[in-house]
Amino acid sequence: MIFSNRSNAMRWILVGLSFLIIVLILWNTYSFFQIFKDEERNKMELWATAQKSLHNASDNTDVDLPLQIITNNTTIPNILTNEKDSILGSSNIEEEIINDPKQSKILLEQFKKANNRITIRIDENSFQYLYYANSPLLSKLKYYPIALLLIIFLFGALVYNYYKTNKISGQNKLWAGMAKETAHQIGTPLSSLIGWVEIMKADNVDETTVTEIEKDINRLLNITDRFSKIGSEPVLEEKDIIAETHAAFEYLQSRFSGQVAFDFQAPEKSLKVNINPILHSWTIENLVKNSIDAMRGRGAIKIVMEEEGLFIKIKISDTGKGIAKNQFKKVFEPGFTTKKRGWGLGLSLTKRIVEEYHKGKIKVAHSELNKGTTFQISYRKCS
Repeated sequence: MIFSNRSNAMRWILVGLSFLIIVLILWNTYSFFQIFKDEERNKMELWATAQKSLHNASDNTDVDLPLQIITNNTTIPNILTNEKDSILGSSNIEEEIINDPKQSKILLEQFKKANNRITIRIDENSFQYLYYANSPLLSKLKYYPIALLLIIFLFGALVYNYYKTNKISGQNKLWAGMAKETAHQIGTPLSSLIGWVEIMKADNVDETTVTEIEKDINRLLNITDRFSKIGSEPVLEEKDIIAETHAAFEYLQSRFSGQVAFDFQAPEKSLKVNINPILHSWTIENLVKNSIDAMRGRGAIKIVMEEEGLFIKIKISDTGKGIAKNQFKKVFEPGFTTKKRGWGLGLSLTKRIVEEYHKGKIKVAHSELNKGTTFQISYRKCS
């Protein structure tokens, strides 16, 4: 418990430090942006002063420095206009745009919206205006925080996915270990029961009683075999999916037919699918029992098998209480259950058997509240 609390505290400390580092990086980026922006403003003000000096220069004026200042600007786009917004000159802008009246006017409006204007007072009655935009370097720097946040978000998503995958993997190993241990624990008394049955046969105990006990023992052996296969790679065999499904259906029908009406529909031919017969029967049993629970032991269950192209689909329908649409995927999550009693593992285990072991698909095909639900399993047929 103490170790867990320390781990949680350390996790929150790391999250806090990461957040602080992100804030500092963003703040420094913003500061750099403002510094560069102020520097570009100073350059443009110096450029404007040089432009004024050139405009007012006489034949004897030394214009080398103003010309050098103007020609040294190779990065900051700018437009020089008079008081009537007529363009007098430009720098670092494509000639095609400046020479096109329509495009140059649009560009000038964009520069005005940037609020980067410097007024050049030529004399008491004459003014010129210098409009400029951010240099390519400053424009790229403006998007740097967004790129940084995106990288941080992706990194966080990867870390979250890594820890979530590890957690799920750990849970899967735990359930697999519990399943195998359960199979092992059941095996010991089962061996003893098999021995006692043989003694009962030798003592000529009523044959009906012995037969029923043998059925229950075989059932327990089947359950043990199922649990022992969880967590290990099952052996798949090419089997007739219709015959295997019908066998599981008949077994359940013989035990629940009192209050439940069963119906089975399938093509009258053999359809081969690579399955593990024991795990497939468990899948059908889980879905049928889930349907019976949803109907509270009374209603109708229908299993329909259809051949569609390369796939065989098994649809199990009931007349139970139904599932809300926003819970179609949640019902397969470990621990999710709407029953007062139950671990919420049946459907999650079924999904694992179908999708991980048999490479099939399972989903809630249709459901209406207080009317019923249809689960659908899809398997690829053998070629």
